[in-house]
Amino acid sequence: MGCGCLLALFGSAFPRLALLFTWLFTDRVAVAFHHGWLAPLAGLVFLPFTTLLYVLVYAPVRGVTGFGWFLVILGFLCDLSSYGAGARGRQQQTARR
Repeated sequence: MGCGCLLALFGSAFPRLALLFTWLFTDRVAVAFHHGWLAPLAGLVFLPFTTLLYVLVYAPVRGVTGFGWFLVILGFLCDLSSYGAGARGRQQQTARR
């Protein structure tokens, strides 16, 4: 199993940790966000799936193109669904009381 497969498996379960490890141990975050550290930090906190996929599909010369944008949008939908699932869980928990 390759390193990329392990990152994908780890990232699907723990996107914040996968993004943090990618930021600490590779230069991919610095390459994708070459204007500073504030945008990736905000992505780490608020949109971890979107930011992780953006970092992974970013190519230094071309940026994000074609199928890469599909993956970034898919990451955004995963972020939205995780927030929705959390809100629904809290709502069901308060309804049981």
